[in-house]
Amino acid sequence: MKEVMDKINIHYFKTKIGEFILGSFDKKLCLLDFRYRKMRSTVDARIKRGLDSVFVEQDDSLLETTREQITEYLAGERSEFDIPILMVGTEFQKSVWHALMKVPYGSTSTYLQLAKDINNEKAVRAVANANGANALALIIPCHRIIGSNGDLVGYGGGLAVKKRLLKLEQNAKEQTGR
Repeated sequence: MKEVMDKINIHYFKTKIGEFILGSFDKKLCLLDFRYRKMRSTVDARIKRGLDSVFVEQDDSLLETTREQITEYLAGERSEFDIPILMVGTEFQKSVWHALMKVPYGSTSTYLQLAKDINNEKAVRAVANANGANALALIIPCHRIIGSNGDLVGYGGGLAVKKRLLKLEQNAKEQTGR
C-alpha cells in the first residue's frame, strides 16, 4: 500500500503586480511566488520533494493572513512581513536567502555584496542562482538585488514588476521616513 503524502495547501492570488501562488505547510508559508514565472515547475518540484508532499488547492488561515499582508505591502502600508516561513532548499541557498532578508526595505544590494555577506566572495554566480531559486518572493526580497553596474537584472516576476516594487518601497520609505 502506498503511504499518504503530506499536503501543501496552495491558493492563487491576483494582485496589481501579477498573480501569485501561495503555499502553506505545517502552519508555515513555504511558497509565495509568481504563478507564471519561467522556473515555476522547477521551484514547485523542489518544494514538493523537499517536504515529501503534494499540492492541494485549499485555503487556510495562514494563506489568508499572507494575502492581507501582501495587500498592505503593495499599498505601501507594510515594510516587513510577520508570517512564519519555511525555506525549502540547500544549506547554501538558505544562507543566501537569510542574507537577502537583511537587505533593508527601500534599499538595494548586489550579487557580489550578497556573496561577501555570506563570506563567499567567489560564489557570485551561485548566489545569483540561489536568488533565482527563491520561492518566497517579497518576504525574501530578491527584487532588491541589482547588478553591480546598477542595472536591474533578472526577476521571477519580470523586470517591469521588479522596477515597480523598488519604486513602491522607495516612495513608501520617503513618505514615512522608515
